[in-house]
Amino acid sequence: MRKGTLKKALALALTGAVLVGAFAGCGAKKDSGNKKETKKIVIGASPSPHADILKVAKKELKKEGYELEIKEYSDYVQPNTALESGDLDANYFQHKPYLDDFNKQKKTHLVSAGTIHYEPFGIFPGKTKTLKALKNGATVAVPNDTTNEARALLLLQDQGLIKLKDGAGLTATKKDIVENKKDLAIKEIEAAQIPRSLKDVDIAVVNGNYALEAGLKVNKDALATEDADSIGAKTYGNVVAVKKGNEKTDVTKALIKALKSDTVKKYINDKYDGAVVPLF
Repeated sequence: MRKGTLKKALALALTGAVLVGAFAGCGAKKDSGNKKETKKIVIGASPSPHADILKVAKKELKKEGYELEIKEYSDYVQPNTALESGDLDANYFQHKPYLDDFNKQKKTHLVSAGTIHYEPFGIFPGKTKTLKALKNGATVAVPNDTTNEARALLLLQDQGLIKLKDGAGLTATKKDIVENKKDLAIKEIEAAQIPRSLKDVDIAVVNGNYALEAGLKVNKDALATEDADSIGAKTYGNVVAVKKGNEKTDVTKALIKALKSDTVKKYINDKYDGAVVPLF
């Protein structure tokens, strides 16, 4: 082959290689563009029931192209400070009154993006096995902190056992009882200790989480529980919190949608046997 012909052949070969490379490059970009990008959501939560519920929601989010990373916290301060600093996209462990108080005390800017569940108070039998069997002067244990005591007293009122003065609401204490026909002795005890005190009182009002820890089954053992429409349930529902301004982002909307899915609702109802109740 002559020198000139050889040069032309090499030039054509190189041009073909360039064109093949260019078309191959275009094809790679197209394939890459068609691949669905996975977005990460980082959320803080208390171990139970919140983190457990989020593990179910994680599967729902994956279907929508989101990866959920759950960071568990054993206290109620760090998940809010981490959210404020931007280390978290959201958190799920608290009710609205606690969130509002935290903002006030710590000068943070956190808001609720949606209410997911509440943990109902229940009246559990001690020495007396039914509410009808309560005798005059029976002893009733209630939590000794203001918020929980008020919820307990409101539940007792709903069962017709006492009557509180008008407007007492969620600040009520036993001093606000204006009618007590059976002269019930209201015994204030630290909330976490009440399940252990059941043998010493006639009945007791127990927080949902402490009932769960003590092996008490709300649906089977409780004589009465807070209704989903009660002031306690509406006020103390557990929320997903985000930084102010992020309530309507695509990430937040996807997270709330997953947590309010039928799959999560079924899990809560099946797993917690009434100790955790979905509010959606």
